[in-house]
Amino acid sequence: MRRFSISLLHSQTTNALGMPPLSMLERPRHRSVLSKPHPKRKRRRSRRPRLMMMALISSTLLLVAFRGASEYWRQPLEFSQRPVGQIVNRAEVATGIRQIQTANGRPTLNPLPLAEEVWTCEVVVIGGTLGGVAAASHSMKTGVTTCLIELTPWLGGQISSQGVSAIDESRAMRWRRNFSPSWEAFKDLIKRQPVYLPDWTGLPAQLPVERTNSCWVGELCFTPRAGATAAEMWMRDAAQSAPESRWATSTAFKGAAFDASGRYVTAVYGVRRVPLDPGYVPTGRLSQELGRWYAWSDDEAYNKIPIRLQPPPNRSMIVIDATDTGELVGWANLPHRLGSDGQGFTGEVNAPPQDNPDCTQAYTYPFVLATLDDKNDSLRELQKLEPVLSKAEHRKEFDLQGFPFFDFGSVFNYRRIVSQRAGDSNVNRTQPGEITLINWNRGNDWHFMDPPLVFTEEDIRLSGQRQDWLGGLSTESLNYGEVHALQFAEWLMENESTNKLPLTFLRGSDSPLGTQSGLSIVPYIREGRRILGRPAYGQDSFMAVEADLREDMTGGRDFRTTAVALAHYDIDIHGCRYRSWRPSYEAAGASIKEFVVRPLQVPLEALVPQGVDNVLIGGKSVAASHIVNGVTRVHYGEWSIGGAAGATAGWMLRYAKPNDLTPAQVVVTGQMPALQQFLIEQGLKFTW
Repeated sequence: MRRFSISLLHSQTTNALGMPPLSMLERPRHRSVLSKPHPKRKRRRSRRPRLMMMALISSTLLLVAFRGASEYWRQPLEFSQRPVGQIVNRAEVATGIRQIQTANGRPTLNPLPLAEEVWTCEVVVIGGTLGGVAAASHSMKTGVTTCLIELTPWLGGQISSQGVSAIDESRAMRWRRNFSPSWEAFKDLIKRQPVYLPDWTGLPAQLPVERTNSCWVGELCFTPRAGATAAEMWMRDAAQSAPESRWATSTAFKGAAFDASGRYVTAVYGVRRVPLDPGYVPTGRLSQELGRWYAWSDDEAYNKIPIRLQPPPNRSMIVIDATDTGELVGWANLPHRLGSDGQGFTGEVNAPPQDNPDCTQAYTYPFVLATLDDKNDSLRELQKLEPVLSKAEHRKEFDLQGFPFFDFGSVFNYRRIVSQRAGDSNVNRTQPGEITLINWNRGNDWHFMDPPLVFTEEDIRLSGQRQDWLGGLSTESLNYGEVHALQFAEWLMENESTNKLPLTFLRGSDSPLGTQSGLSIVPYIREGRRILGRPAYGQDSFMAVEADLREDMTGGRDFRTTAVALAHYDIDIHGCRYRSWRPSYEAAGASIKEFVVRPLQVPLEALVPQGVDNVLIGGKSVAASHIVNGVTRVHYGEWSIGGAAGATAGWMLRYAKPNDLTPAQVVVTGQMPALQQFLIEQGLKFTW
């Protein structure tokens, strides 16, 4: 039977020779014993490394010259019959590979355990986020063998493990029904998913999402489990067109291998974790689990399986970074931006006077409340938590901003995921036995930059994560964000519960978020690293900027000729701040409602990074400014960008001419019309 999801496979206990595998972190060094060399031979040997390095540098320079002279047509350099991606810590190849990796300027993984699983892939998607699911599914629909790895136990990102299972869309797009057929079909699939309901709701034990859906943030709110199930089903359906495709949840990205030029990814490395406890429940405290999830080694909770994803023999592959923080971008240090962009860099009217790489948008740990009387048991559990910061410091951030908590236009009904009655007729009424998802700006948003969440290039270097990638996030920041969300839950229960509508904090394996803490498995991260594109549309490093969005500003550009995706929403920036109130250099005046926001036709150039030739971006890390990220980060923008990346990758491998065309060559070879027509046939949309 073909296995589509392999997140529960057990670790292999023997290698290809039937021997137990060596320890993943402490492999013995195999040295041959040689007799003492003759002095002259020793001198000759001492010259060899220098000669080899000179030869390698010369070959690299020649390769660069060849690429420039041949303009668009590039042939991959072959060192041997063994693909460079097949890197293992063995004496027979270690020295040569270390020289190649040093010469090409890319990081060297250390340690690099022998892969216990080797996947053959034409397209590799890093990250099973909403954009990653769109990318992988549209790639598979072209017939291309596609592989995907996802850090968390659930596919879907925003709509599942990040706990934002309430679709937030542009009002204008909803009114015009200007969504892609692909997105509409995916939402229809979500509506059909079963919701398993506890007895205390008074509802049947199982109902489809469409029978429990009534919220006012948008047209569709549902449980995160339903989102994860829909994402898995969507992937399985797409895999019928590419039956050798495979994917794994609970799998961390660890790094990649490059060819000698450093411009082609030749392998992607990951580590899959298999819980030892069959009843494992995620903690919902990523600050405590991050290092263990990314570590190569087994521990008391997990068996670890190192995997390598590589192209078919004598063929290339395309890699799509669909992670929320741009993990491949950060680990490989591809040219990118992080945090707020100063006016001197973007020229944007509402940009701050200077850059601040600390200032990414606030992130959020959603949680779930129910109109249920548990005799204050869950409140007492929350009150036991002793925060590192004082409760007063947390609570001064909390404000419902004039919104009622129940009934008409309320916080509870805003992202209500289980309603007693479905449809718009019930949207303004709150009843016992209902469940809501809390994601509130002046509540569980964590916007403090003490410390910042996303590691800078210097942070990555100093932490040693170039060699041993551990996610590039601050666990200290994550802990503050987790505690802040739990403090907000406590505050709401103390201040908003009524005799008629008491509140209960839901957590545990059977809760909608499925975690011990009651928080989402991982936070909703609005912004991470954003690539710098290649020269296009009058910029040396392409980046969509504020004027490209604003109807009331001059200087906006027309991206129709190379458009591949569509995004529209408020410019909605959840700002950053230091606890000391020193200048944050946030784009504080940039947020504005969508009626003055022009639809962004995302060009292909926004998906193509500098410095590497077989990578596309499939999510939030597109070439867009900090301000523009306020539009592109929401559900449909991420789906549209991910779908475009996956379909483009499949088209390039199946239909582009020549068959080794790189993403950066599509426009200059006049093949954009053919690609755009293919995107339409794939059920994607890039026009308004």
